[in-house]
Amino acid sequence: MPGPKPKHQPQFTPEEIAQAKQKARQHTAPSAEVLRAKRVLILQEEPKIGTQLWQSDSAPMPTPYGSGGNAGRRKDLHWRTGPAVGGLQFFPPEEISEVKAIACQLPADRGLPLSRFSLEEIRREIHCQSKVSMSRSSIWRILKQDALRPWYHHSWLFPKDPLFLERAGPVLDLYQGTWEGEPLGPNDYVLSADEKSQLQILKREFLTQPPKSGRKIRWENEYSREGTVAYLAAIEVNTGEVFGRVDETTGITPFQGLLDLVMTQEPYASADRVFWIVDNGSSHHPSTFPARLQKAYSNAIAVRLPIHASWLNQIEIYFSILQRKALTPNDLGDRQQMEDRILGFQRRYNLTAKPFNGRFTRRDLKKRLRSIKAVA
Repeated sequence: MPGPKPKHQPQFTPEEIAQAKQKARQHTAPSAEVLRAKRVLILQEEPKIGTQLWQSDSAPMPTPYGSGGNAGRRKDLHWRTGPAVGGLQFFPPEEISEVKAIACQLPADRGLPLSRFSLEEIRREIHCQSKVSMSRSSIWRILKQDALRPWYHHSWLFPKDPLFLERAGPVLDLYQGTWEGEPLGPNDYVLSADEKSQLQILKREFLTQPPKSGRKIRWENEYSREGTVAYLAAIEVNTGEVFGRVDETTGITPFQGLLDLVMTQEPYASADRVFWIVDNGSSHHPSTFPARLQKAYSNAIAVRLPIHASWLNQIEIYFSILQRKALTPNDLGDRQQMEDRILGFQRRYNLTAKPFNGRFTRRDLKKRLRSIKAVA
């Protein structure tokens, strides 16, 4: 039978603390060793809970690393897990709730000249509000339970179109291979099109340096601006093939050039229907583009996306791939180099092109809109 728990709180040397920190970060270490290391760190950071942690039946007290006798044999002890894991239970529930409440507020709502909270700022607020002394690591563990990271942020855009679902629905139907409740025929095609405008041509002062052992790619920070170009492109939804052209700018005439590039070649020239999914840009504005498209090509049908629905436009996915893989870093010195890079990547992409996974349906969109409405 195990003997009585010792009545003194063990002291750990700096080397033992460093070893515990290293062990606690190891994802492949045995769970018992990781748990022990975390308890060592809790005792070091929160001395006031040491006695509670020590005397808890569900959380045996860790012993110093490298201790002799019985202590040395306890290094490989399989710790019993229970309510004491992580040490959060040693803070009263009201203090834990207070930490989470602060993390879920905007600093400005508390009269602070901050845009986001950091762990240190939350620690200060807790101390000023309740005179509670709590370390940053303890606050981090509390917030981790609910995946709260108030120091992170990302942009968000609420749909403003009251008919968002009604207008986005037909686009999602086309991605699923239906139109007005009927399956698309074998001679029907769906294209998603848009422009990538204001692509800057930046001439670097020095050539980009390739990577070496222990060194990343490096490119010169100083450059001269050599103008801009626009890339107009369309992706065939069912195959993933991309069609595109580079022009000086965007507009009705350049976009008409993209239409002609696609619609004058097979199988689109003789197709029964060719659906063009476009946003509300001036080059293909919903008040004028459908009639202009129908007049130029009788088998072409314009399908309008609602406002703020670029995330439903599949060509935007390709634009993102192009930007990351071909245009970052932007070190192309003139227009011809920019055009060659863009169209060269397009040809390379088409060699292995595959359709994007369009599993997002009307039902999924309804759920998403309900969740957005609940947040708003």
